[in-house]
Amino acid sequence: MSLWPYTVFLLLFILLTLCNDASGNNEDNEQILHLKRLRRTQKSINRSCYSQKSKSENGATILEMQHKDYCSSGSTSDMNKKLQKQLVADDIRVRSIQASIKNIISGKIETSSQTQIPVTSGVKLHSLNYIVTVTLGGRNATVIVDTGSDLTWVQCQPCRLCYNQPEPLFNPSASPTYHSVECNSSACQTLQSATGNAGLCGRDVQECNYVVNYGDGSYTRGELGQDHLVLGSASVENFIFGCGRNNKGLFGLASGLMGLGRSDLSLISQTFGNFGGVFSYCLPSAESMSSGSLVLGGDSDTTIFKNSTPISYTRMLANPQLFSFYFLNLTGLTIGGVAIQDSASGKRGMIVDSGTVITRLPPTIYKAVKVEFLKQFSGYPSKPGISILDACFDLSAYEEVNVPTIKMQFEGGAEMEVDVTGVLYIAKSDASQVCLALASLEYDDEIGIIGNYQQKNTRVIYDIKKSRFGFAKETCSF
Repeated sequence: MSLWPYTVFLLLFILLTLCNDASGNNEDNEQILHLKRLRRTQKSINRSCYSQKSKSENGATILEMQHKDYCSSGSTSDMNKKLQKQLVADDIRVRSIQASIKNIISGKIETSSQTQIPVTSGVKLHSLNYIVTVTLGGRNATVIVDTGSDLTWVQCQPCRLCYNQPEPLFNPSASPTYHSVECNSSACQTLQSATGNAGLCGRDVQECNYVVNYGDGSYTRGELGQDHLVLGSASVENFIFGCGRNNKGLFGLASGLMGLGRSDLSLISQTFGNFGGVFSYCLPSAESMSSGSLVLGGDSDTTIFKNSTPISYTRMLANPQLFSFYFLNLTGLTIGGVAIQDSASGKRGMIVDSGTVITRLPPTIYKAVKVEFLKQFSGYPSKPGISILDACFDLSAYEEVNVPTIKMQFEGGAEMEVDVTGVLYIAKSDASQVCLALASLEYDDEIGIIGNYQQKNTRVIYDIKKSRFGFAKETCSF
């Protein structure tokens, strides 16, 4: 019997299989960005971000998290100005981080001042985005979340100089559980590593004063205090925080800041007994009406997350000189399934930061990424660059566009797929200026940063106890 019919059948089967695989891969390598939907949501946003909700699941505390820039209504022109100012602010923030890192490594300033870097460059410039509500001394306080800061602080009364905030100022005298931190205490001595400035004695040893000065003249000053902190249903006695009596700067109308860094005064260190050094977040898209979540504690492998892909883990690197930052190794990047090759490929130390907005890549990598992205995202009218973004388009005539999928690979095989809303930055709400949401560092020897814009709709897990990061896709909701 002739084998010819079977051979033809086999060849046809292989051909169909290859076509199906190619079709499936193509779907994996592209995502649809619905521009019309984004334009509609931006116009309709009008909500309050204060007194956010919380809940407990499987031993974890879950706090509702929202993007502070979209908590109130505003005109289209106001929104456009805000989007563009955010880029300028982000540029200054990253430049400040890189300059301070170089100073630390070169020994020009003491290593202990490292933790001032993200606070100095982030808080003063409106570039810290995400907020949660906690209860301190029986009163709600809405605070900015920052993984690069250590000292948690709020504005206090009587206040000699305070910026405007919607909530009442924290009043220590009205809290029966508040008391000052003594100047000769270990907490006061820890201020050097948490703020870059040593604690100062007040009129007597019963008071430990803190000072954080910012490069643009902004600052927060006050004394260290202790009070009862409630995070959802979790209770923390004698939580040490900064009680700010003299504060100046653009702090985004929040009551203060939550420091999720790694020094002894950070919230994560002070609540290690409660949460075991594990926290995670899912940052919602700023253009959506949904809330994200900050999860404190719980086993990082439990079912408390709503991830749609398995969690992949990579090693959290130790950097004694830059202890406050969270480091990992970037091993590769793909654009639409195409691996990016650069002249210095291999492991690169990167910072994961909730305060930086746009991801920064070394120039050699960024150039290769930009070339490949423009090759795949072609045929759209080009527009001039804006601030740190230099690959821009006019998409105002389109209701939706197909966007190449961007994936970041990390040591150990972990991977983070950038959500479609994190690939393009809509600089103008009518989509007449939309840019590739990645930017280049100035020099190749600078440290890259994975910004919050690329972390949207991703569960990012910080497991300090096991010294690892976890990443999984998740549509943020509370």
